[in-house]
Amino acid sequence: MRCNIHRDDHAAPSARPPLDADLSPTQQQEEETDVHFEPVIKLTEQVETKTLEEDEDAIFKMRAKLFRFDNTSNEWKERGTGDVRLLQHRVTKKVRLVMRRDKTLKVCANHMVSSDMRLQPNIGSDRSWVWKVAADYSENPPTSETLAIRFANSENANEFKKKFERAQKANTGEVVPDEDEEKEEEEEEEEEEEKEVAKKEEVVIEEKKD
Repeated sequence: MRCNIHRDDHAAPSARPPLDADLSPTQQQEEETDVHFEPVIKLTEQVETKTLEEDEDAIFKMRAKLFRFDNTSNEWKERGTGDVRLLQHRVTKKVRLVMRRDKTLKVCANHMVSSDMRLQPNIGSDRSWVWKVAADYSENPPTSETLAIRFANSENANEFKKKFERAQKANTGEVVPDEDEEKEEEEEEEEEEEKEVAKKEEVVIEEKKD
């Protein structure tokens, strides 16, 4: 019986890798040559980014939304949402307010906490404050701004006000008591006030008896 074998030009190539014996002397020499190229740019090198906050410690940090008043359009405009922080310099002990936008980390507020600033409650809200800034350095050159900040709730807003006013005292050189000591003093003052109220009530009751 005669079998006709046809060659299939489209058959898959052999899976066997070429052996050294299959290569010519020139090809073997080329494969043995170790060619090394020095990269122009080493991607493993890291570029250190300066934030100008390296010598400061965050003594307060809380998420909020910041607004600025536009005098031209006579309306409030959103400046950004992110963490508002009070940063204290390790050497000078001066405190400044810095806020960066989420994701981009672009500065949207940057000013010293001066003694002439007054946090005023925003009309119709118990979780926001308004204050004026003579020189805000989030833009170059610095600008005079009226800022408003809004927190998630009134508790956060009150905590910010407390820390803000402590920073004002620190920047004037006033000795700021430890927070635990300050809390004890507040509790003692409350107790004294309660005692005074109780005494007044006793006097009223005695007068009614007479």
